[in-house]
Amino acid sequence: MTESENGTASRRVVHLAGEIDLEHAPQIRKVLLGAVDQGRWILVDMAEVSYIDSSGIACLIEALQEARKKDADLALFAVNPQALRVLELARLDTVFAIHPDLTSAVQAKG
Repeated sequence: MTESENGTASRRVVHLAGEIDLEHAPQIRKVLLGAVDQGRWILVDMAEVSYIDSSGIACLIEALQEARKKDADLALFAVNPQALRVLELARLDTVFAIHPDLTSAVQAKG
């Protein structure tokens, strides 16, 4: 997992990879909340996420809630089919802004 500034100081791109599960959730939580603290617009790249469980989903939801408290935006992009299926089953595809790729996410923000 990596984080980078992209375009402006207020935009953060967080790249997640591998399994987002109970073992990795504390580290992912720290990175996501850190990005929320540092940016007004957080884009989470999930192209390389091979697995996500309820603890991973909880990290995403907590980051989204923190972003909203700070009047920031958080969106997901390039969500792989397995992770997208989990989000859909939990009906979180209606909660998160989900974009097919970074370009689409940037264009959606305007």
